[in-house]
Amino acid sequence: MISPGRVTTRVRTGRAGELSGPGRSLAAVTTTPAPQEPGTFRRPTRREVAKLSARIAAGESGIGRARRVGRILRALAEAYPDAHCELDFTNPLELAVATILSAQSTDKKVNEISPALFARYRTAADYAGADRAELEEYVRQTGFFRNKSSSLMGLGAALVERFGGEVPGNLDDLVTLPGIGRKTANVILGNAFGVPGITVDTHFGRLVRRWGLTTEEDPVKVEHEIGALVPKKDWTMASHYVIFHGRRVCHAKKPACGACTLAMDCPSFGLGPEDPVTAAALVKGPEAPHLLALAGLAGPGTGGSELGGA
Repeated sequence: MISPGRVTTRVRTGRAGELSGPGRSLAAVTTTPAPQEPGTFRRPTRREVAKLSARIAAGESGIGRARRVGRILRALAEAYPDAHCELDFTNPLELAVATILSAQSTDKKVNEISPALFARYRTAADYAGADRAELEEYVRQTGFFRNKSSSLMGLGAALVERFGGEVPGNLDDLVTLPGIGRKTANVILGNAFGVPGITVDTHFGRLVRRWGLTTEEDPVKVEHEIGALVPKKDWTMASHYVIFHGRRVCHAKKPACGACTLAMDCPSFGLGPEDPVTAAALVKGPEAPHLLALAGLAGPGTGGSELGGA
């Protein structure tokens, strides 16, 4: 956790071992997770998926949902022990800028252009007094560069005029700033100030709906409904876990269902390929060998073969 003015190379708000599940602590489970033994992972049958879907549709009991959310969070904590904000930043202003630039772009692209941008514009006053044409060139590669430049200049001016050039550390003030909505505010609060927040981006919304935890489409309603299922202190880390899973396994068009360790608790199992080998090829990111091992599969490029049963 950092406060304004304190510098860190990358901010992380917690560890997997600090995550708690609804109604009880999960620390004992997630601090030292037991390794997955080859062949022990099991994928659900179509009948099991249908039963889970029917139970959710009929109105899952509070206890049943709490237990399922707990299992999902434990599985995600084991899958992504290094989950974190994937935007590079060293202070709250840099995170605010990076988050604005990430709209309709990728964290990777923002991280590519941010070192030069942050070196040129170090303070809110720098953005407020920026030459528009110059600033647009710095952020052009992230797309919608004209609108984003306007937001950054407006953000800088508002911070200088109303907050002494510092990024405020509360939601009410943050959402009044140009370019910052509730989602961006929660990213800033959770990762730059250590204030718990749920980040409902496209990945988060897609996954919690697939898991049958909400039917809401409005991000604010999703935030409140999921917030009621997860202890407040875990909101930021839970967001990281879900977003990591959405980027690496549970893709929008073709989720890697047959290689997903959440399969037994997912009523949407089968949206993507159920065949383990086909699904394994869809898993992305540097965690792929670890994720596939948890699913009873050999990692890509290891020369191994499927270890678990279908």
